[in-house]
Amino acid sequence: MSAKPARLPRRAAAALLLAPALARGQEEGTPVETALLRLRLRIFATGLERPWGGAFLPDGRLLVTERPGRLRLIGPDGVLSPPLAGVPPVEAAGQGGLLDVALAPDFAASRRIWLTSATAVEGGVLTRLWRARLSPSLAGLEAVEPVLDCAPPQRSGRLHYGGRLCFSPDGRYLFLTSGERNEDRLRAQRLDDLAGKIIRLTADGQIPPDNPFLGRPGARAEIWSYGHRNPQGIAFHPVTGSLFAAEFGPLGGDELNLILPGRNYGWPVVTHGRNYIGTRISDRTSAPGMEDPVRVWVPSISPSGLAFVPEGALSPWRGHALLACLNPPGLLRLAMRGDQPGEEERLLWGQRRIRHVLFDARGLAYLLVDAARAEVLRLEPA
Repeated sequence: MSAKPARLPRRAAAALLLAPALARGQEEGTPVETALLRLRLRIFATGLERPWGGAFLPDGRLLVTERPGRLRLIGPDGVLSPPLAGVPPVEAAGQGGLLDVALAPDFAASRRIWLTSATAVEGGVLTRLWRARLSPSLAGLEAVEPVLDCAPPQRSGRLHYGGRLCFSPDGRYLFLTSGERNEDRLRAQRLDDLAGKIIRLTADGQIPPDNPFLGRPGARAEIWSYGHRNPQGIAFHPVTGSLFAAEFGPLGGDELNLILPGRNYGWPVVTHGRNYIGTRISDRTSAPGMEDPVRVWVPSISPSGLAFVPEGALSPWRGHALLACLNPPGLLRLAMRGDQPGEEERLLWGQRRIRHVLFDARGLAYLLVDAARAEVLRLEPA
């Protein structure tokens, strides 16, 4: 069991929160004062529907997924392309659809990209990992092939797919989050089941020889960690090199976890959250052999995307975590002292549901707004 997590219950939370930096109705382009930076909020692009994931191409264009099943490019001028051809079919229901996208580390030579989706198969629906190539014309995808299914599929329910992707800093490994699908929460604890896990593959989609459960009877060798509910944020800290994941709790109990190989993160055996009707899920918030989160939010912030601030335009925030929040809507900055979280600052709070946050080559932050008629926002120095 790890050290007791930093928790923010209702009364204690206020002491660590700085005043919201962007007030309701903030006009586009208006200077914004934060604790460490003076920023401007810009509308970078409009016309999207439920954007979920994104990745910047070497030429500065932004590749964006839309959950209903479309993939688009946004030029440096904010112009939105038509939907790209060749995107595989998805199960666009509930929380499912086309989810994340990531560029292969050798994209400049291979043009390879990776996608995740909710996909219908025989027996139900599951989270699927895809590999494809972006065509030289940028009009569509080529050589699209499924790589991994987070099996077994589930007939009922269209929730908790996970689906976020990230590569290790050295480009050798690909990490994928999968949700426990909600209908049978104990799937997260089963090692023969890929639901409720963080999965580690090589950069070409193979099982690494040093994965923690490789060779263990009855366990899936792709598993890196388990006991997760619905992690939709995953990123490496640029200073310490550690892997972190942001995870939705139920009613309260959202988590930021330091991810270590082979560890059990407890869901649903331990949790700080409750069922949505208010009843208890578990009497325990910690247990031997199960990792405590480094930060817990009660009440919830619904963290969907996670990114650490790199060196660049927002360098006073370097190494801080930015969490895209859905409910309450907004962006949360979490100062980090090594691998331990410190004070928080809430931006755009109460204004826009933010699905994901990502950075361009200059170190500017881009926010994917979760809405039927959505924007991509940019935070830049004033």
